[in-house]
Amino acid sequence: MTNFKGIYPVLVTPMFDDYEIDYEGLKGNIDHLINQGVAGIVVNGSTGEFVSLTKEERNKITDLAVEHINGRVPLLVGTAAERTEEAIEYTQYAEKAGADGSLLINSYYAHPKENEIYEHFKAIAASVEFPIMIYNNPSVTGVDIETETMLAVARDVDNITHVKESSGDIAKARDMIRQGKGFIQTFCGSEDLALESFLIGATGWISPAANIVPKLTVELFDSVQEGNIDRAWEIYDKILPLNNFLEGSGKYIQIVKRVMDIQGLAGGPSRLPRLGLTDDEEATLQEILKDIEA
Repeated sequence: MTNFKGIYPVLVTPMFDDYEIDYEGLKGNIDHLINQGVAGIVVNGSTGEFVSLTKEERNKITDLAVEHINGRVPLLVGTAAERTEEAIEYTQYAEKAGADGSLLINSYYAHPKENEIYEHFKAIAASVEFPIMIYNNPSVTGVDIETETMLAVARDVDNITHVKESSGDIAKARDMIRQGKGFIQTFCGSEDLALESFLIGATGWISPAANIVPKLTVELFDSVQEGNIDRAWEIYDKILPLNNFLEGSGKYIQIVKRVMDIQGLAGGPSRLPRLGLTDDEEATLQEILKDIEA
C-alpha cells in the first residue's frame, strides 16, 4: 500500500463562468502543483466542491486525475456520500480507476452516532483493497468523531491507514498520533494548526493553502522533518494569516479559486449557493498576498 506523507493540496474544481467544469484547467493546476514539489494530490474533496458535483462529474475528475498524474505522485480521491452504499460505489470506482487511496468523511447530514460511523467506515473499507484515509471534520458534518472510534476502526480494518484530523483540537490530533502509532498515521486537516501538528508527529497535511503557496507549505513540512524549527516558524509566521483567513472565512473554496485566477491558473466561480468574495474580503486577501510576497 502507498504510504502517504507530506503536503497534499486538495484541489479546487475549476469552472468557467457558466459553471461548467474546466477539465483542461484542472490538468494545468495538477502540473503546476507537482512542479512545485508537492508530495501528492487530492481531488473531489471539500475544496473541490464535491457536494456540488454530479456523479458523472466526480467520476470524470477521478479518471482525468489518474490519467494525467500518471503515477508522478500519489492520488487520493474524495469518495464521500451521505449513504453508505453510494460511498461504496465512489470508493470502488476510484480504486478501479487507479487512484492510490480514498479520502472518506462520515455522513454529513445524518449526524450519525459513533457505532454508525464505525460501521460506515468499516463497510466502505471492506469493499476495496487500497488504503483509506478517514476524515474527521465536525464543522461540516456536525459530528466530532471520538478518538476511540477512529482508533478502533483502524485497528479492526487493515486498509484504514490514515486519518485527516480537522476538528481544530490539537489534543485530539496528539492522541491520534500517540495512540495510533504503528497502525494509523495522522494528517493535519486544520489550516491554522499545521506547524503544531507537525511538531507533535503528524505525517502530512491535506491543505487548501498548498494550492496558493505550495513551495512554502512543502518547505514548512521539510524544515520540521530536518529539525530546522527556526526556519519552520519563519515560514509559518509568513503564511499563518492566509491559513487563518482560509480557516475562518467560510469561503476557503472561493479564496483558493480567486488566487488561482490571480496566479494565472484555473479557478473560476463556485457553484451556487456559494458566492464570490465581497469587496472587503478581496481587500483582505490582497493584503495577505502582498505580505507573503514581501
